[in-house]
Amino acid sequence: MLMLLPHVASAAPATASSPAELPPPPAWLAVVEADYSRHHVDGLSSRIFTAEHWWEIATPLLTTEAGFEIEPIGYSAEGRPLRHVHWGDGPTRVLLWSQMHGDESTASMALADLFRFLGQSPAHPLADRLRRQLSLHVVPILNPDGAARFQRRNAQGIDINRDAAALASPEARALKMLRDRLQPAFGFNLHDQRPGYRVGDSARGTAIALLAPPFNEQREVNDVRGRAIGVSALIRAALEPRIGGHIARWDDEFNPRAFGDLMTYWGTSTVLIESGGIEGDPQKQKLRKLNFLALLVALDAIASGDYASAPHALYTGLPENGDVWPDLLIRGATLASPGVAPARADILVEFEHALSGEGGRITDIGDLGARSARTVIDARDLYLTPVPGSRLVHNAPARFALSRDPEGLQVVWSLLDDLDTTQPMPENAGRH
Repeated sequence: MLMLLPHVASAAPATASSPAELPPPPAWLAVVEADYSRHHVDGLSSRIFTAEHWWEIATPLLTTEAGFEIEPIGYSAEGRPLRHVHWGDGPTRVLLWSQMHGDESTASMALADLFRFLGQSPAHPLADRLRRQLSLHVVPILNPDGAARFQRRNAQGIDINRDAAALASPEARALKMLRDRLQPAFGFNLHDQRPGYRVGDSARGTAIALLAPPFNEQREVNDVRGRAIGVSALIRAALEPRIGGHIARWDDEFNPRAFGDLMTYWGTSTVLIESGGIEGDPQKQKLRKLNFLALLVALDAIASGDYASAPHALYTGLPENGDVWPDLLIRGATLASPGVAPARADILVEFEHALSGEGGRITDIGDLGARSARTVIDARDLYLTPVPGSRLVHNAPARFALSRDPEGLQVVWSLLDDLDTTQPMPENAGRH
């Protein structure tokens, strides 16, 4: 089995900067990274958790002695509390919000690590600088009802990130009121994106995508957006040596309903961080660490003012998010269903949880031509047989085996809804 972790290509008109052109990282970065195990918060090893669980884990860190304040800012559609954490005495207000989509939890885990670093390392020069220069305001889980179901939308079925103008949901109203009260200079909109996204026109998966959202349809760069671009450039500079070739730029088409775009319009320099996927990281713990480092780099850039001199080309030169590749493509197998004439065909499978390979469903059958996928299996010498009680039809659960005989007796690999990670993939499987 061939496994490819992020490898770089550019599809964007601008030319991506090479690592040699990157500015030097902050002096503290390598030390904090090497010491990450001290800042890592236990109890969040799975990316699926409730808001109640997150607060149970994080609240012991958020003491007044460590400089934290917890403030209620409202209730969700189902009555779950919405809370805002404040830390820092500085003049520059920064608003961070995570998990406005309930199934996008990577940054919420990283925020717990950030709180531990800030609270337990007060003498660290970075923590001291952030405390003196910044006033951090954090909504760790904006959509607790969605988190309870691990679903994108809130309990009303509303996409909170498309509710910035209408403010129909209580969660959107709470965030807008907090923003209006604080008038933050900077904002961080923290999300996850589908792991199938490619970097530009390459085969490399996007691990992190950045965006300094526009404030108008012309996508102009004013001072507000320019500051966000500077911060994004320094995030890219810090992450490039760690996930080189796996960083992309989100499409910057203006959306008048989205919080990131309207935050910029309202005067808050906003950075979108999207956590995609790294193969072999189903619970996104590697991406959690990268988020932790990215947030520290970004906050330090604001506290020090270094964002003002950051070369914008580091951001604009990033390839955009490219195509979204499906999860699994089995190419050229002979379909052998009882009572049905055999046929040689390709079969496409998508998983409800792509990185962990859970909840597989057949999404296409036939000649799929030059289509690609995150994992491709060449099955031209094998039969694909359904397990008893299952069918090889469009939209059916993915329950089948690859075997050397049409009866399915000499099985070489099988899929029963969920991938069995202990089962070796066929030797000719390619993973990207």
